Amino acid sequence: MRECRFFFVGTEKMKSLTINGKQRQFAPDAMPKTLSALLAELDVAATTVVAEVDGAIVPAEQFTATELKHGQTIELVKFMGGG
Repeated sequence: MRECRFFFVGTEKMKSLTINGKQRQFAPDAMPKTLSALLAELDVAATTVVAEVDGAIVPAEQFTATELKHGQTIELVKFMGGG
């Protein structure tokens, strides 16, 4: 019996982030590079959230410098007014 192998040229694996418990897929060139880029894509104002990446809280002033990598877990807790 012959072995058959398939090769796909030019295809790259999807990248993913787990955001608030839900996995989100991105094309390799479309995954947000930083935490602030992710917030912009999600249309979330940085001043309204606390962010945690892989279990570590990220200070708001570090959002632009915090690089994201495939497979990371991000938790976003949004501030809400009320009484």
